Amino acid sequence: MAESDDTIQWIGRLDPAAGPRYLQIVAQLEQAVATGLLRPGDRLPPQRRLAEHLAVDLTTVTRAFGEARERGMIDAVTGRGSFISARQEQEGPPLDLSMTIPPAPKGLRLGELMQRGIAEILARCDADQLMNYHGGAGSIAERAAGAAWLAPLLGTVAPQRMAVVPGAQTGLNVLLSLLAQPGDTLLMEPLTYPGLIGAARQRGLHIVSVTADADGPLPDALDEAAGRSGARLFALTPTLQNPTCITLPQRRRQELVAVARRRGLILIEDDPYSLLAGDAPAPLAALAPERTWHVATLSKVLTPGLRTAFVVTPEGADNATFLAALRAIALMPAPLMTALAAHWVRIGAAKDLLDGVKREAAERQSLARQILPATMQSHPHALHVWQPLPAHWGRDRLIERARMAGLGIMAADAFSTGGKAPDAIRIALGAIPERARLAEALGLLAGLIREGC
Repeated sequence: MAESDDTIQWIGRLDPAAGPRYLQIVAQLEQAVATGLLRPGDRLPPQRRLAEHLAVDLTTVTRAFGEARERGMIDAVTGRGSFISARQEQEGPPLDLSMTIPPAPKGLRLGELMQRGIAEILARCDADQLMNYHGGAGSIAERAAGAAWLAPLLGTVAPQRMAVVPGAQTGLNVLLSLLAQPGDTLLMEPLTYPGLIGAARQRGLHIVSVTADADGPLPDALDEAAGRSGARLFALTPTLQNPTCITLPQRRRQELVAVARRRGLILIEDDPYSLLAGDAPAPLAALAPERTWHVATLSKVLTPGLRTAFVVTPEGADNATFLAALRAIALMPAPLMTALAAHWVRIGAAKDLLDGVKREAAERQSLARQILPATMQSHPHALHVWQPLPAHWGRDRLIERARMAGLGIMAADAFSTGGKAPDAIRIALGAIPERARLAEALGLLAGLIREGC
């Protein structure tokens, strides 16, 4: 449960140009629950306190809380306040197009893989030791498995530069706590992963958006933003960017690295998708290993339940300082899951699972291309689609209509790091298990988007 009624770190400023302010509050509340910043049972700040914090009328907050209650997001308890509903754990949209998870591949039985893998681990490991505390960056075998897994992208990396962490979100939180102090500036893409935005806000960082074009952040804009703000940290997702699906070309990556070296910028490369894409240029960690912290998760390419990610530290980095920061946030990943992940990498099962996810993602992308408007942006192996909206649709109205139709989608606001968010939505393709149901959901959404055209 939250420590105080006054906990308001989950909400950022409201944009006067981004639609009704009460719906902006609801959207930020929804995103905070989705990313774990708020959890079932957490108490929300008093409405008057929140209104003062956001510099809005009390009626705006009251209307937002009323809307959130109607959506089943919060519960009001007389005399005690409003709380995040426990129903959030059980309920969700009947047709979920909001969560980016890898679809279950056809022809592979994940349960059988898990049973066999755990049996093989227990046959050669002591169960008591496996279930004990494991401090540090993972065993040498687990770090070696991480190095082998990322070798197609990074080449040979010493296991000593690898750290095993319980998910990319944890890794990103650790890096922000290690590399920045409250009040420092963090340079980011105009649209990016909401979990990173939430972590930066919770850390008290000042986010500066770097102008981008169709190939990603502009080198001149990065140079200007770094010089103007004095920032020393730039976080980005160069491959299958979330939410736009943009992959930075090789030349753009080289130009950004050149600016980073000239300005002394440290790079945080959030890279969940490069192995899934299969055709991406070299990661920033390969181009600038002396200044790049590379975060690669298995949650987006294999299965979220492994809760295993790898952080590759820069050449010459003080790993002891990183480990101290890691221990302050998460003592260890779940040993059984990291052991299973390392085992799958060693025997080739992880590669088989990755290939299966790629095939299934390609089938789902094919469905999306057949059903959604041609303005969609994507990649043949991406887990999501970026869909700009026609002029007659505001994203808030479409989100509401989709919700009434039983569809869960995410508006651009959740990904925006500054300025007016575009009228666009992100559509995730992996959470609905059956392709036929996915086609039904996409058809319903496409019909809504085309209404009035």
